[in-house]
Amino acid sequence: MADNWRSRLITGGINRAPNRAMLRAVGFGDDDFQKPIVGVANGHSNMNPCNAGIQPLVDRAMAALAAAGAMPQVFGVPTVTDGIGMGTEGMKYSLVSREVIADAIETSTNGQLMDGVLVVGACDKNMPGGMMAIARMNVPAIYVYGGTIKPGRWKGEDLTIVSAFEAVGAFTAGKMSKEDYDGIERNACPTAGACGGMYTANTMSSSFEALGMSLLGSSQMAAPDPEKADSAAESARVLVNAIRKGLKPRDIITRKSIENAIRLVMATGGSTNAVLHFLAIASAADVEWTIDDFERVRQETPVLCDLKPSGRFVATDFHKAGGVPVVLKMLLDHGLLHGDCMTITGRTIGEELAALNPVRREDQEVIRPWSDPMYGKGHLAILKGNLAPEGCVAKITGLKNPVITGPAKVFDSENETMEAIVGGKVQAGDVVVIRYEGPKGGPGMQEMLAPTSALIGRGLGESVGLITDGRFSGATWGMVVGHVAPEAFVGGPIALVRDGDSITIDAHKLLIQVNISDEELARRRAEWKAPEPRYKRGLMGKYIRLVSTASRGAVTDQPE
Repeated sequence: MADNWRSRLITGGINRAPNRAMLRAVGFGDDDFQKPIVGVANGHSNMNPCNAGIQPLVDRAMAALAAAGAMPQVFGVPTVTDGIGMGTEGMKYSLVSREVIADAIETSTNGQLMDGVLVVGACDKNMPGGMMAIARMNVPAIYVYGGTIKPGRWKGEDLTIVSAFEAVGAFTAGKMSKEDYDGIERNACPTAGACGGMYTANTMSSSFEALGMSLLGSSQMAAPDPEKADSAAESARVLVNAIRKGLKPRDIITRKSIENAIRLVMATGGSTNAVLHFLAIASAADVEWTIDDFERVRQETPVLCDLKPSGRFVATDFHKAGGVPVVLKMLLDHGLLHGDCMTITGRTIGEELAALNPVRREDQEVIRPWSDPMYGKGHLAILKGNLAPEGCVAKITGLKNPVITGPAKVFDSENETMEAIVGGKVQAGDVVVIRYEGPKGGPGMQEMLAPTSALIGRGLGESVGLITDGRFSGATWGMVVGHVAPEAFVGGPIALVRDGDSITIDAHKLLIQVNISDEELARRRAEWKAPEPRYKRGLMGKYIRLVSTASRGAVTDQPE
């Protein structure tokens, strides 16, 4: 395959003089038309700390691409940030932005027949959106994570953005002083970089190492540190080699490599959002992967890392302890990693780990020994029952007993729920139901970080259950169950629950149910009326019409 295997259709031949003329205006010379054109999908933005440090990485990658004999062309990629939009109408755009990001990268890369693409992003939806585009297009590609934020400090304690969310619950409950409330807000986010625990951004960046689409050891570097820019440059060089070898994403993204990625998510205690996003990535790559596969992997994989939100340490601590390569090597040594999966380097992940030879150190506590894991099985449990016939996702880390039966407190929006929690209307033993927040109903599956953090701040994290057809932040922990499918908007059983109904969540039995008869459910279903969509025009209206159920990844490019 020629290095310029696609772009020569634009740059080669007598008929392409106009095309070349326009490219000359942006810096091409006579010798450049034979070089591979590599798109650089630039997620830089000063809208949020996650993406504010990306431009230096892009600059290094562009220089490295040119030095390696490619012609880099940069284009912008939109982003919005959960932590800023949270609890407002803006949050509805978060999951929707994943689809927009994928479409934007596909548009620029395919619209100008680029020979490869280097994607640089950092906020939650940058990662899955970028990888979905990469899988769809199947042109040589690599993902460069923008890097994690460094932890804040207040009175000797490490802070993350979750500290600020939990401070709201603690302060409103009278359990925190105004001094501490203000101190946490002012110190929680001290640098550029994505949220610092094993939340969604760090979960997805880590999993891309295991998937084989990012360089080993790159995913937990802090955004401001020089090694992050060095890694971006090395990623560029690796990509040019992949173009020359004809190595494409679908050579790398397979059922076995997705299983590797999910094992890494389980072993690190990663975000519930990984379920939604890997269903979408698998769909984009035409790989068979279902919601039940997550439960299969969970049963076999211990949680090895003591990381926030439910643990003690942050991403930079994980990196100092050896990070993803150490965990992957432990999984490989115990027969839980497919070592023969190809990576973007052109070597298998087993070969990469053999060359790196990472070893778990005894002088750190972030990565536990295999003989003494945090939990014997993974933490992202797939529950089913009469409330979620298609399944839902429970995050059970940090819980002494992930079982509850209690009366339902039903709310038709996140805002109603938050008012009730802050107003002291939710008590220990309740099961909070937040509905009409699903892919179509929200639309966009808002994250329920504000209510879950408020519950924790009020000391109710383990004594109150919460179920929703929306999503949770990777920063969420507690007795929480999300992605309930079918969603309320399409008449799923969660739409039929009433205040006071007994609800059971039992992660041991993989069960979620409302404790009423099938006959009563059928009677309520006959009485239920579909609501009007909250949006009929624009991006959100289009999304409502196109988006799939959460159990299939909430994707908008479903095959017929």
